[in-house]
Amino acid sequence: MLIEPLPQHRLDERRLFNFLARELPGFTEPAQVRQFQGGQSNPTYLVASGERRWVLRKKPPGKLLPSAHQVEREFRVQQALAGSAVPVPTMWLLCEDEAVIGSAFYVMDHVEGRVLTDTRLTALDPAERRPIYDALATTLAALHRVDVRAAGLEDFGKAENYVGRQIDRWTKQYLAAKTDDVPAMDRLMAWLPEHAPERDETTIVHGDFRLGNMIYAPDRPQVAAVLDWELATLGHPLSDLAYAALPYHLPPGGPLPGLRDVDPRTLGLPTEAEFLETYAKAAGRAEVEDWPFFLALSLFRLAGITQGVYARALAGNAADRGAMIMGEVAKGAALIGWEIAGGARRAG
Repeated sequence: MLIEPLPQHRLDERRLFNFLARELPGFTEPAQVRQFQGGQSNPTYLVASGERRWVLRKKPPGKLLPSAHQVEREFRVQQALAGSAVPVPTMWLLCEDEAVIGSAFYVMDHVEGRVLTDTRLTALDPAERRPIYDALATTLAALHRVDVRAAGLEDFGKAENYVGRQIDRWTKQYLAAKTDDVPAMDRLMAWLPEHAPERDETTIVHGDFRLGNMIYAPDRPQVAAVLDWELATLGHPLSDLAYAALPYHLPPGGPLPGLRDVDPRTLGLPTEAEFLETYAKAAGRAEVEDWPFFLALSLFRLAGITQGVYARALAGNAADRGAMIMGEVAKGAALIGWEIAGGARRAG
């Protein structure tokens, strides 16, 4: 959905258009800027010039949490994946000169297609639904099979102890954005370090790999582009897989509606076990190990992310009008994560 840029996200269009006229092939005036509504992090805009369409992503205004909103990294990883089996938009330019619009930003091609945010896919015919989830799983597997060194991303993150660093990162960022006491979050912060798997793996990880961050082709169940690479790094592939599978554990309704307590087969969707099997086969894995741990970790991360969104909303800097309800999402994610960690809820 496109809207007029929110007051806190308005750009100096004159400076921007002068810059794009110099640096972006095909850009001419008159031009128009609209904002995509729905993202919770880096403000994202559609730039239209004649028949051409581009997407601009920038850092949000205000004080930012440590290591967050690094649009430079988003640009780099998508540029590195060009030509791989992972579909990404064409990257055109990265501007790190804050004098242009007040923060760093990058410009990429606009990809036509469908963004399917309803995890039940109720707008689609039941026969179309499972192939959408299958494409999600196989696209994630394709990302995890990318040769890190060949892609020039061997320095894109640390190659060891990703799980431990994730626990530490989201603990610190949650505490930095904390507004209320959440006992389940406190329990997860203590439980996760004590139950981390001994076996380590390293691939490129997206960090926010989910249905709503895919653009599907207009006429077939194929991922045309993977978006929102802000959290991408080198890390454990099963952390990505668990995040993609979170809808199976989130309740229906609310800002992040899921499939909890629903039989996916009645909707024409794969079960969680079938989703994992599709991924494992495409990724060349014999099995998916330590699944409860990775689910609990992903719910912990979700709580940390949404708490940060809520804190920005309280400060007036959120990218989306619905950000104020994210405090309740953070509490709910922590509670479900603790249910899985404590064995009260089945995983897989």
